[in-house]
Amino acid sequence: MDSPHGAAVSAEDFGLEGPRGWAFRGVGFTAEPGSLLAVEGPSGSGRTCLLLALTGRMRSTEGHAETGGLRLPGKLAAVRGISALGPVPGVSELDPAFTVAEHLRERALLQHRFDGSLRALFRPRAERAATAQARIDAALDAAGLDPASLPKAERTSVRDLERLEALRLSIALALIARPRLLAVDDTDLKLSDAERLEAWALLRTIADDGTTVLAVCSEAPEGALTVRTDTTTRTDTTTEEGTADAIAETGSA
Repeated sequence: MDSPHGAAVSAEDFGLEGPRGWAFRGVGFTAEPGSLLAVEGPSGSGRTCLLLALTGRMRSTEGHAETGGLRLPGKLAAVRGISALGPVPGVSELDPAFTVAEHLRERALLQHRFDGSLRALFRPRAERAATAQARIDAALDAAGLDPASLPKAERTSVRDLERLEALRLSIALALIARPRLLAVDDTDLKLSDAERLEAWALLRTIADDGTTVLAVCSEAPEGALTVRTDTTTRTDTTTEEGTADAIAETGSA
């Protein structure tokens, strides 16, 4: 897959305070383009909030960060334009009733509608369909998901996917946008040791191909640039509740 150059990501005294207290505070790091950045910590430690803040989906309240040279919290919309979310509970989840093909077609259609040039909109339908299919095929290849290997191929429902297959599909959907930053929540949730190794190998390959990867996890893999959220100053441990409401305030998921 021809990935765009990844986005550098950095933070300095970065924090987010909500109605229940601090989601995270005092976060600082620098990640070069094409890095594999692991946000490590236990559930409830602000990991998801940090991921959403760095991708422009939540507004921070202290310090600053930069994603692709865009300063946060000022450039939220611009950062959303160069980043894409893999699976994030309550934000970008797969619909269990949809088939793999339905998810892929819907995402390709949305991508064409919102980021296509005016000239592209007037291309013949067959040409537009071929372009969309090429983008889908490239994303599936990068995510390591072969629909033909699934029980009912592309007609397989999401509810029938194994956890690792669902993760690969979510990543493929995100990669259709050709983001400079890919963000994945709960990377190692409900995966066996072998599956966890596969998941990290996949994300490392995507990073090596040029797309910066930010992945939330309970245990970071060896060699990843790791940011721990359970070492920051916190006044509440339930701040990841109400995430969807907080995202709504930014105007986009």
